[in-house]
Amino acid sequence: MLEVDERTPPLLVHSGAGVLLERFPLGTRVVYPPQPRPGVGDVDAAIGAALAEPVGSAPLSALLRPGMRLAISVDDLRTPQPRVRGVDARGRILEQVLSAAAAAGVDEVTLVVANGLHRRLSAAEVAGIVGERVFRSFWPTQLACHDAEDAANLVEVGRSDAGEPVQIARAVAEADLLVAVGIVQGPGQGGLGALVEGLSSYASLRAVHGVAAVTQAAAAGAGGGGTVDGRVVQGAAAGRVGAVLGAAVPVFAVAATVNAAVGPGPFLTRREWEWSPADSALAFGVGRGLELLGGRGRARVLRDLAADYAITSVTAGEPQAVAVAAWQAVDAQQRVDVDGQSDVVVVGLPPFGAYQGGAPADPVLAAHGALADVFARHRGRPVVRENGAMIVYHPVAARFSQLHQPSYVDFYEEVLAESSDPATIEAKFERQYATDPWYASLYRTSLAHHGVHPFHRWYETAPARAHLAEVVFVGGDRAVCARLGYRAASTLADALEIVAGSVGRDPSITYLHSPPQLITEVR
Repeated sequence: MLEVDERTPPLLVHSGAGVLLERFPLGTRVVYPPQPRPGVGDVDAAIGAALAEPVGSAPLSALLRPGMRLAISVDDLRTPQPRVRGVDARGRILEQVLSAAAAAGVDEVTLVVANGLHRRLSAAEVAGIVGERVFRSFWPTQLACHDAEDAANLVEVGRSDAGEPVQIARAVAEADLLVAVGIVQGPGQGGLGALVEGLSSYASLRAVHGVAAVTQAAAAGAGGGGTVDGRVVQGAAAGRVGAVLGAAVPVFAVAATVNAAVGPGPFLTRREWEWSPADSALAFGVGRGLELLGGRGRARVLRDLAADYAITSVTAGEPQAVAVAAWQAVDAQQRVDVDGQSDVVVVGLPPFGAYQGGAPADPVLAAHGALADVFARHRGRPVVRENGAMIVYHPVAARFSQLHQPSYVDFYEEVLAESSDPATIEAKFERQYATDPWYASLYRTSLAHHGVHPFHRWYETAPARAHLAEVVFVGGDRAVCARLGYRAASTLADALEIVAGSVGRDPSITYLHSPPQLITEVR
């Protein structure tokens, strides 16, 4: 952590598809993410060892037998972000799992991409995750994306203690064993609750993603994910539906974790005063180059963004135990201790995100990136005090992907035009969008997010909205920010002037210098 003084150089700040070099007020605390940790070395050997020596479970080979029905789920492109360059660890895990199944005489194997209500993936995207050999062997008859609107292939496997129905993909519900393969990089990933999210239906996820559930999870400490005293922190609703899945289908989880080497250059993980002349030139070139490219060029660059991650751990076995182990590895890579809360937190949003699909963030996802993703990345208390202010660098504009986000367009134009309050939106509009046949058709056939998708992302901003007195987007369109319920400013100085009524004219300021991702723990 750094405190800005007269000698501090301008600091790198992400702002959507661009980067800036910004001078911060004297005394600003700058929280840097930890340096990338080394990888495990031989990834294939680490995978083999995890399958042979799992936590809380017999080895995978002991769970496989001739004549059984094996289902394998694999996480979609939401994680890691940016995507993996080259061979994806999930493909390497799948190859060893499938080899073990073949050696055990298992012939009936089905693979499901666990995309849930998120957009289904193209064939090329699936191939990038599972690898060409697995893709050619199984696509499209034994390998497909989950379809949350395919009623004929959804099976109710039980109801939670609160009466919530748990409907999951038929191939999973009827399996003798489910092997769940994923990469864990951020809060809320891993465990049975997250597995239900990828394999179920809107009816099953209403309770998990509703405003009340999101608020309860944040109050319970699940906003930043992670573990407390060795148990997975998750919302009560996610825990309830996850328990139903775990009781209905035997699950063997395999999770890899990655380090913080997000690229495209080492300047992203170095302190500015450590930059070489080449780093400075690259930082300037990235910002200026993206500015000059124009919309289509920037979109192409964003679509092709990839990182050379190192795999820091591979764990297999009982799903909750695997989630705990994965989170310990993530915590070791990302956690930073911070002394006390501040009046203002400043963040810059990068050009990639879990739901963008290679496109610039639309207004809803820009708000989600700041208020749900970055804000929630803490253990215990957030780095900004209650009734403090958040200043976000992002050129918020009414731009959407017509391919991936048709319901987002209407959510912005129709829903937010009437109200930005999550509870009001949930009560008045959610069911209409969730059951609209046109959105359902686009989800099933055209790579679009489900009709209810923007609602869930908006609800996830509710805890931050309740905590903060002011949110200001530097570089954002004023009319668009106003529709979101926030303010816009041209410069950092303007933003600090706007929030002065809430935090005073000499506030304490913390800048979260990210990406790479970090998790704060306020002492």
